[in-house]
Amino acid sequence: MQQSDSVESVKGIGEKTAQMLAKLEIFTVGDLLHHYPRDYEVYELPVPIANLREGSVMAIEAGIATFAEVKRMKGLTVVSCNAQDMSGTIRLTWFNQVYLKNVLKRGTHYIFRGRIVRKGAALVMDQPKIYKKEEYRILLHVLQPIYPLTAGLTNRALQKAANQALCLLEAGEDYLPKRIVKQNKLISQKAALGEIHFPKSMETMLDARKRLVFDEFFRFAVCLRKQKESRLLEKNHFLIKETETCRQFLQSLPYQLTAGQEEALKDIRKDMTGEYTMNRLLQGDVGSGKTVLAEYALLLAATNGYQGCIMAPTEVLARQHYESMRAAFEPLGVRVELLVGSMGAAAKKAACARIAGHEADVVIGTHALIQEKVLYDKLALVITDEQHRFGVRQRESLAGKGEYVHVLVMSATPIPRTLAIVLYGDLDVSLIKELPAERLPIKNCVVGTSYRPTAFRFIAKQVQEGRQAYVICPMVEQSEEIEAENVTEYTRRLREELPEQVTVEALHGKQKAVLKNDLMEQFAQGKIQVLVSTTVVEVGVNVPNATVMMIEDAERFGLAQLHQLRGRVGRGAHQSYCIFVNGSQDEKARERLEIMNRSNDGFYIAGEDLKLRGPGDVFGVRQSGEMQFELADIYRDADMLTAANAAAEGLTQEEYLHVCSEIGIKSEKVFH
Repeated sequence: MQQSDSVESVKGIGEKTAQMLAKLEIFTVGDLLHHYPRDYEVYELPVPIANLREGSVMAIEAGIATFAEVKRMKGLTVVSCNAQDMSGTIRLTWFNQVYLKNVLKRGTHYIFRGRIVRKGAALVMDQPKIYKKEEYRILLHVLQPIYPLTAGLTNRALQKAANQALCLLEAGEDYLPKRIVKQNKLISQKAALGEIHFPKSMETMLDARKRLVFDEFFRFAVCLRKQKESRLLEKNHFLIKETETCRQFLQSLPYQLTAGQEEALKDIRKDMTGEYTMNRLLQGDVGSGKTVLAEYALLLAATNGYQGCIMAPTEVLARQHYESMRAAFEPLGVRVELLVGSMGAAAKKAACARIAGHEADVVIGTHALIQEKVLYDKLALVITDEQHRFGVRQRESLAGKGEYVHVLVMSATPIPRTLAIVLYGDLDVSLIKELPAERLPIKNCVVGTSYRPTAFRFIAKQVQEGRQAYVICPMVEQSEEIEAENVTEYTRRLREELPEQVTVEALHGKQKAVLKNDLMEQFAQGKIQVLVSTTVVEVGVNVPNATVMMIEDAERFGLAQLHQLRGRVGRGAHQSYCIFVNGSQDEKARERLEIMNRSNDGFYIAGEDLKLRGPGDVFGVRQSGEMQFELADIYRDADMLTAANAAAEGLTQEEYLHVCSEIGIKSEKVFH
């Protein structure tokens, strides 16, 4: 069996299963084998009931002490009973498994394994699996893969399919040169695929992960090498000089640029007026003042008779850029145009005509900017805002709208400079470290759930003073299976808790784009005082009047994401606050959140997050945008990234051509 064979060639996968697998983007045997487990279950010895810990998945050996009860709650059927051993008693609950009423006979003994949660004052074991002693003994200390699933597809079905594919897979020749395999102490790819799905031990699984992570980074580095070589030192085809208008713009700013901004400004000016085309990454923490540098670059292009465009990740942010840049540029004689997906056909057609006829000098929009119908006249500069939200191909498509255009990529992802140089190997890097002097540092606090009434009073006081607040919840709606705050219920509760005159609205990803945009616009205009939302506001709008960010179940979010969310406040003249509500009793969760409490520096937070991750945390953080590696984590695997990059750069021409032909089709999948 070859990796390129259809997934239906695997025994047991028919048309119906193939359709479900297609939802997970699994079409070939290779796709199936590279659909890695998201985690592993380790079956450990049962513990006494008295030793159970909240939040952990644990096993007990106990007898059923009460008759099974069946209740109906919110459309669900709940089966429950008490289990007992020599050390104590615990309640067991199952959802929608009525047949268990006939299985759970009082006095029978089993091994129960499930998650321990707190309901009221008591601990409960939720959805435990039931094993006989001999069944459980077979599973002891074995790593069992847990896969990302879709509706109708079970974990067991994926385990069987992966096992079948591995048994029949032809080894084939390793695409990596032998010297690279030896230098980096890597196992073969076939062995790595076998061990990542069905590891013999934690050690063999880590060896497998090392090889597969190296592969991801190596392919990424080869693609970058290809891009770099095709773009190497393109001549600057635009006659650009700093104009008096650009100097006036800088002098008219109501604040002094920071040292980092000044340095980045020099880089941009030197690139755009120099001998070669600009391909630059402008990296700065949330709120470090990247937008004003983008404005300067756009002005530099426009006042020399060319066009410039900036692509934002959301319509709301595009409109906000449009309003602020129009106010700044039009008095200087620079015409600004907006182009976003929600515009009507007639409005879009008129905007496109103005862009093609060079009646617009600066164009601001979203993905609408890269549609085929959009034609530019003398496009000299392309800027993408929040680069981690776009794939390389989108940046390439936009740059392809003009010949040899200057490219400026802006990112708030806090990646250490050494990593940025590798990850953005086709770009020069400018880094802004400090925040503007007039920015007041955000005051942080990490609190338990009992603090909520105090937090609500604080939000009401801030609103009374004319300010606004965000409240972030991890879920859209209530779930019986996951104990976490949800947007729908929370909005209802806040409307009851806060004074009547406070407008509270809900925002989440399940809403239509038009409604989401409208809600964000209303919040930006101050018509909504409190916005209860999921993380859709992470890359949102600039609302200087918002001074409170309250994040419920903060322990459920990654530190980088918490930092991005916190960056929504602290943008105005007023003191801002971030309240992290810790819904867990876990010591590690508290330790992680304390990092957020101590610092507002994204680079420091990224570094501390890296230190906290142990070897057991093998899957790390899924990256977003173009750095969406399946297994690799750019922070935890930084050494591997550097090694893979060095290996790709050190390939001889013959090796390079061989590797490119071997991974040619697959390398397209490096960039999502």
